[in-house]
Amino acid sequence: MQFLPLTFVLILESFHLALAASAVDQFTFDGFAGENLTLDGTAVITPDGLLMLTNGTTLLKGHAFYPSPLRFHEAASGGGAVRSFSTAFVFGIVSEYADLSSPGLAFVVTKSVDFSTALQSQYMGLANARNNGNASNHFLAVELDTIVNAEFGDMSDNHVGIDVNGLASAAAADAGYHDDRTGEFRNMSLLSRTAAQVWVDFDARTSLVNVTMAPLELPKPKTPLLSAAVNLSAVIGEEAAYVGFSSSTGVVASRHYVLAWSFKMDGPAPSLNISKLPALPVTITRAPSNILKILLPIASAVLVSALAIAVLVIHRRRRKYAELKEDWEVAFGPHRFSYKDLFHATNGFSDERLLGIGGFGRVYKGVFPMSGVEIAVKKVSHESRQGMKEFIAEVISIGQLRHRNLVQLLGYCRRKGELLLVYDYMPNGSLDKFLYAENRPIMSWSQRFGIFKGIASSILYLHEDWEQVVLHRDIKASNVLLDVEMNGRLGDFGLARLYDHGTDPHTTHVVGTIGYLAPELGHTGRPSKASDVFAFGMFMLEVTCGRRPISQDAHGGRFLLVDTVLDHWRQGTVTDIVDPRLQGDFVVEEAMLVLKLCLLCSHPLPGARPGIRQVVQFLDGGMPLPELSQAHISINMLALMQNQMGNPCSITSSVAGNISDIPRAR
Repeated sequence: MQFLPLTFVLILESFHLALAASAVDQFTFDGFAGENLTLDGTAVITPDGLLMLTNGTTLLKGHAFYPSPLRFHEAASGGGAVRSFSTAFVFGIVSEYADLSSPGLAFVVTKSVDFSTALQSQYMGLANARNNGNASNHFLAVELDTIVNAEFGDMSDNHVGIDVNGLASAAAADAGYHDDRTGEFRNMSLLSRTAAQVWVDFDARTSLVNVTMAPLELPKPKTPLLSAAVNLSAVIGEEAAYVGFSSSTGVVASRHYVLAWSFKMDGPAPSLNISKLPALPVTITRAPSNILKILLPIASAVLVSALAIAVLVIHRRRRKYAELKEDWEVAFGPHRFSYKDLFHATNGFSDERLLGIGGFGRVYKGVFPMSGVEIAVKKVSHESRQGMKEFIAEVISIGQLRHRNLVQLLGYCRRKGELLLVYDYMPNGSLDKFLYAENRPIMSWSQRFGIFKGIASSILYLHEDWEQVVLHRDIKASNVLLDVEMNGRLGDFGLARLYDHGTDPHTTHVVGTIGYLAPELGHTGRPSKASDVFAFGMFMLEVTCGRRPISQDAHGGRFLLVDTVLDHWRQGTVTDIVDPRLQGDFVVEEAMLVLKLCLLCSHPLPGARPGIRQVVQFLDGGMPLPELSQAHISINMLALMQNQMGNPCSITSSVAGNISDIPRAR
């Protein structure tokens, strides 16, 4: 009776040993022709054996993984000690421009190959704005990045980073290698359009990830480029994991290639046969023009007539898509969209695609037919050429802003008397529609509070964390757009001003929206960080109370929302002013914090307002709010605010003529 169970155990152990022996522990690809990889997105294997992750199409992503999961732990069933591994690969990046590219590519060890929710552009097809950095992502990546993203703390536009569950690198270094003979560091350009080799080694004993790179003709340098300690078991779990590559494109046409790849568990990766590698393309070939050049000889009146008709059609077609271009715009080429592409994307700027009409023009939804990428196109009038060069330069500068709570400005186009600005499309529209439109669901308090924190974070980025100071100058609910996950994103930079840190904006051009304008603008005309903070305070007040900052009664009388809040504060009933549509479903402590912060931000004296960094700390709970003294809620303050803001005639006279202009003064 004991023999059968013992035999069964022996058979079972033999099965496990056979299964462990059959597990894939190493592979080598000296080129990928005929090889079987798991591909998605734009990733393909070209006929000559290149693994092409992206194909030059903008705003797309591509992934390629070894088809079988690998066993990263000693025990086949998981739970054993983590194993060392080593990989080597040859890569190349080919951009349309010599010094400008989309984000680069990354080698990835991941628990899952499902990256369907990941975003392209700076997220490299690995994460999105909501889950970036979350432990649930379960990936280790080595990024070869060719753009700077302040959101992730990138050091340069030519760096290598070790990433764990997100795109903010645990360690990073400028691309290059240490010369074995001299020890000198030598820079390498990731955009040189030449192939280079990378080695990634994980030592299970020290939990250290080492990354090394070198030109293709050199052997592996002895000194790693960078290192980081990584708890691999915590990252990928105790089950098998996949290895492969991920890449994505932004608004610049780029192609990302892997030419060869080897991998091995518990030892150095097999050497790659450099002589067998397929050639790396050095240019991006554009599709040929669709304008047919007629070269047929004119042999008869029929052919003459046909040629005349063809010329007429082409001429009319060119007039239909004619753009305004000047020599100085050559430098902005990568950020310029063709009018023809925007015309087709918006279905000829049809009324069915109209998203809204504002003081600066109409906004249309567009969809690029080839990629399916959704955009928003704003048409702005610019009859005067004065200052247009400077304005376009600012548009391009603003297009470099990268923050999860900013609407991305992708580029522009000029045609006749119009300037077209191209933005990311926000499917849920503007925040004010959820506050005032009857056909929209009621926005919960947690959503509102999350939007306050997100928009405050974006203003901090604009004021202090970017390379220049950006004054938005028109912060309000209608300029806060909501993405598919109802995250708030600050948009509409038509009034924004840029200037260097430590200097003044040098403008006395008063623009903005009545009700959000700081009182001092009516006297000095000079915008500042404090005037943006004032507008943010009025914005929070509007969203908290579900009422506009200034309203009128049936007799034309003007009522200030801040007056009402001050009255309730003095009476000890301040939470009664919270949006009644919430029916009391809000966190009282958070509502009190926001209303108190609104009063501080809307103080009539700019020096008495908190800075935006303090505002962020207040909202995050990292700093207690100061107590409102009686002076803050006194009759004197109320009278001062009514004098400077409640009767905005002095401001209105200076704003009325400028409110719909394209700002050009500095």
